[in-house]
Amino acid sequence: MHQDTKKVVLFLWIEKSRYALPICFQIIKLMNEEIILNQLEELANKLEILVRDEKMNIEESSSNGGLCRIEEEYILILNSKATVKEKIHVMIKALQQFDLSGIYIKPVIRELLEGYEK
Repeated sequence: MHQDTKKVVLFLWIEKSRYALPICFQIIKLMNEEIILNQLEELANKLEILVRDEKMNIEESSSNGGLCRIEEEYILILNSKATVKEKIHVMIKALQQFDLSGIYIKPVIRELLEGYEK
């Protein structure tokens, strides 16, 4: 492996009952989780989805966020206490609900979206 190339392990989550199960998904790129999250947020903005990082009481809710629609506006709410991996999971699940075929998405992000179990 070339010295400048790093192996980044991204944990994806597949929901099973009320628990999430980590699955290791390797991407050979110089991308970390924060960059992936930022790329997903940029994609949401292209789709005119408002992304909000909100404080949620974790004891009262087991949710890390989700997509909602108020009138004609989509809002993607992320739990500010959720980990970056959990936020990525919520964003992927939400963005998969939209037609992304006509939008340029970086190949690694498109692969992530298409390879993630719905």
